[in-house]
Amino acid sequence: MNFDDIIYVLCLLSCVGAGNKTHLITFAIMFAYLAFFRLAHVFGFANPPGPTNMIQMVLTLKVSGVAFEKASSWKKLKQREQELSGTKTAEKELIEISDYDVELQSVDIFEIFQYSFNYIGVLTGPYYRYRTYRDYFETPFKNYAPCVETTVENLKFAAIYSVIYLTVDYMWPLSYALSPEFHERSFIYRFWYIWPAFLIFRMRIYTGLCLSECVCNMAGFGAYPDESDATNGEGPRKQYLHLKRDADKRSYNFNTIVNVRVKEVETCSTLREGMKHWNICVQYWLAVNIYRQFPSKKYRTGATLLCSAYWHGFRPGHYFCLLGAACYVTVEDIWQKLVGKEATGVKRLIIDCMFWFAKSCIGYNYLGTAFMLVSFSNIWSFYSSIYHVGYIGWFLMLTSGLALTKGKTAISIKHKQTETSR
Repeated sequence: MNFDDIIYVLCLLSCVGAGNKTHLITFAIMFAYLAFFRLAHVFGFANPPGPTNMIQMVLTLKVSGVAFEKASSWKKLKQREQELSGTKTAEKELIEISDYDVELQSVDIFEIFQYSFNYIGVLTGPYYRYRTYRDYFETPFKNYAPCVETTVENLKFAAIYSVIYLTVDYMWPLSYALSPEFHERSFIYRFWYIWPAFLIFRMRIYTGLCLSECVCNMAGFGAYPDESDATNGEGPRKQYLHLKRDADKRSYNFNTIVNVRVKEVETCSTLREGMKHWNICVQYWLAVNIYRQFPSKKYRTGATLLCSAYWHGFRPGHYFCLLGAACYVTVEDIWQKLVGKEATGVKRLIIDCMFWFAKSCIGYNYLGTAFMLVSFSNIWSFYSSIYHVGYIGWFLMLTSGLALTKGKTAISIKHKQTETSR
């Protein structure tokens, strides 16, 4: 048994254990090992190949994800037990306990191992819950889902995205942005270059995410009846096991394993909304296990994006992009409250268009270019060529937004005091 095997067995054992802290132990071990895995050269080991890194990323989410699921179910069962025994005051309604919550407590190390290394999604995702994996083998839904039709439809979009990717990459390669000739072009051209640069990245990711969906579609993985109200990453939100009896009479969808909603990513007006439609199953994992679990509401967005950057890797570009997104979302929220909260009609449309342009220009293209440039020297060179206008613009919008918010609050307080004095 080598070092990798020992670490993984420790993670599985902590995941199998019961208690309200086991998920945190599993999370710590998996993410600590992810750091060691990527810094293997520091300890004298050979760096693992790229595909192995992808597998390790997916395993990190799966193992820690099932540990969080199990801990959540364990807490629900304990609370329900206390309510029924009278040791704790019951809520208005008793906590709902599903069969899955009970079954999850008896999952053993071999079942978690099989779930983790299930051939569907082990290399590129999408992330899916243990329940989705179990349902694939225990329900007949895959036999009646429109597997071929859905696969062909996704392949059409993957082909379109790949053609756009190859065309734009040929005409405006990212490498040109780092060449001496690029710095001789006008400022307008250099700044405009962030648009095709990040378009290349988006089309490449869209293609990969669509193809990973195709693997699931063709196998019937993640197919559920429409009546189950399945949602991305989570799976069914309504009772669905009774639908097995007449499975052949149902209509099906693959919402559970949908990775990206391209139309929404491109047309939504804010970065916060756009992130919800990008790499959706991973976003679900981050939302459930980091965002909702983080104790401070004020810093949970930053903590979630920091975890996302850590999961992606240790390259500076990941942090420039994802932590920059956390800063951008802060400004976006401030201005939404200032000008967009009560706007309607034409005014709402104009404001949405302005937010969309700002999101596309700074939230996507400016920050996304850093993700692709990877190294600090490349990022600094490119940002310097356009005089760091993105960060300057963000700072000006932040300071002006805070000043206007403070002024608006002061006026509101003064108005209330005047009304009270009357």
